[in-house]
Amino acid sequence: MSVGTSSAPGARQVPRPPAPRTSGDPADLGIDPDQLPDGLVVADEHGRVVCFNAAAVRITATPAAEALGQPLESALPLEDLEGRRWWQLTDPYGGLAIRVRQPERNLLLPGGREVLVTARYVRAERLGPVHRVVVTLRDTEARRRTERSHAELIATVAHELRSPLTSVKGFTATLLAKWERFTDDQKRLMLETVDADADRVTRLIAELLDISRIDSGRLEVRRQPVDIGAAVGRHIQAYVASGLEADRFLLRLAQPLPDLWADPDKVDQVLSNLLENAVRHGEGTVTIDVTPTASPREGEDTDTSVTVSDEGAGIPEESMNRVFTRFWRGSKRGGTGLGLYIVKGIVEAHGGTITVGRAPGGGAEFRFTLPVAAPAYLT
Repeated sequence: MSVGTSSAPGARQVPRPPAPRTSGDPADLGIDPDQLPDGLVVADEHGRVVCFNAAAVRITATPAAEALGQPLESALPLEDLEGRRWWQLTDPYGGLAIRVRQPERNLLLPGGREVLVTARYVRAERLGPVHRVVVTLRDTEARRRTERSHAELIATVAHELRSPLTSVKGFTATLLAKWERFTDDQKRLMLETVDADADRVTRLIAELLDISRIDSGRLEVRRQPVDIGAAVGRHIQAYVASGLEADRFLLRLAQPLPDLWADPDKVDQVLSNLLENAVRHGEGTVTIDVTPTASPREGEDTDTSVTVSDEGAGIPEESMNRVFTRFWRGSKRGGTGLGLYIVKGIVEAHGGTITVGRAPGGGAEFRFTLPVAAPAYLT
């Protein structure tokens, strides 16, 4: 016999917890229906609307005062995508007694506005008459924006892949068919072009993987000690080796800098994107300032900030709030428009921030800040 149910003299009685309330009524949970993010419409046993929350008002553009007390099919005149009246088609009050819900589907409001609708039929007893019809509404605009973004991403990737793959296919087919007709120098030039286009495809695929990880919150950061000054110096040396003048760059390091723990490969990716933007789209001297800065987090003294600025025309004020979105490109076309979106994702994955503004010389100024604290297992 369990202790909780014993009735023997002297046995310790353990009180039973109260049974949970399972009605699902927001009022039972102490929630105001107007606080719910989705539209909520409830009809009573007579089919009259008894609840029409603020989100339902926003989605349907019907004032609550006009909907309350009205028949459900009048307050919420839904049609399916073939133009059939939804409530007549489904008949929630007179249909099969075993039905308890309608799965989510796309329906149309008057005027053709599309909404996602789910319905639940609440019965006082199994197979009894419907006591309540609870309908939830969700606006499809956010889903449509996501779908459009994915479609744009696919279109952009398809366009960017077509050019290098066409080049690779053309040069390899030509070499295979007419190998003996070309000189060694011609063959080398073709193979170098194929190699460069293969690198371009590889970079694009890497960008897509980064976007997927950023969007899903799965971008991994493997923190190691990073000498940020040396990292910037390597990028400058690479540009000089490729033919740019050394005086095109000015690196200023504030001393002393705190020890920075970050993912070195991803920091290189951020620096590469920002410097490439400054060189390609800016003019004059590209200035890189590396400085310690006060940390906004409690218990941490300093962060590391890197500012990349140029002396070009800069970014128009009206475009600054779109710089870190997908597919944003400056005045000069070229590239996928994904680089700064990835940069922002990498910086934020480190717990840092990135901003854009106007440089003292008139050009664009990008500033990112990274926390410098060592990983928890080392502290």
